[in-house]
Amino acid sequence: MDIGTIIGIILGIVLVTFPIISGGAAGAFIDVGSMMITMGGTLAALLISFPLPKVKSVLVVTKKTLNSGSLEIVPWYSTLIDLATIARRDGILALEERLDGISDDFLKRGLQMIVDGSPADAVNQIMEMEIENMEMRHAIGHSIWKGMGSFAPAFGMIGTLIGLVNMLQNLSDPSKLGGGMAIALITTFYGALFANLFCIPLQNKLEQRTQEEVHLKRMLLAGILSVQSGDSPRMVGEKLEVYLTPAERAANLQKGE
Repeated sequence: MDIGTIIGIILGIVLVTFPIISGGAAGAFIDVGSMMITMGGTLAALLISFPLPKVKSVLVVTKKTLNSGSLEIVPWYSTLIDLATIARRDGILALEERLDGISDDFLKRGLQMIVDGSPADAVNQIMEMEIENMEMRHAIGHSIWKGMGSFAPAFGMIGTLIGLVNMLQNLSDPSKLGGGMAIALITTFYGALFANLFCIPLQNKLEQRTQEEVHLKRMLLAGILSVQSGDSPRMVGEKLEVYLTPAERAANLQKGE
């Protein structure tokens, strides 16, 4: 679980609510009508923009934000070196015995294809299509959170305009102007808070996770093709090191020593 996401959300809520509570006017920041305009309007615009099944599926994609902070690439680097060693020593068909112990479906499918004797071009094409399809699925989740990040402030502003119209109708009673202005502004507050504390950060986190997954899968694909071509474990390692950060390379070098 990515503890940073949890800490960020809790910290944001605390830092926003503390000044409200300490100011002694917490009740002024609670308005059901404003919530309905901001949240309800955002949901309505979302359902108009995306099919209902896509909106439901975003919850599955969003779970990735609560997974580990980054995808560990070094263990898979080591796994590919081990697989290259087995293939070099015992032949590619020997890899079939290792398939059940591999948890990554992408790697397992690629290895199964080379064990079955599929041409390298076919393996590369099919696995690249897998990566592209994954990016397309994730892009829907990104778009939904991006949409909410745009809709919420807009409906907050709409709520403010509605409040201002209602306030202007009571200009003859100055005692109602302050309360009317507060209600008019609270919808903008709701929209800005929801967009900037939840929607936009979650969109950024999901995009980062997608980039990490694509990076990992491209390394796995490079390893699969290198093993299929009969490269030595050292050569496989040289090819895969380009996917590691300098710190990860240094750690691998020290481990090897």
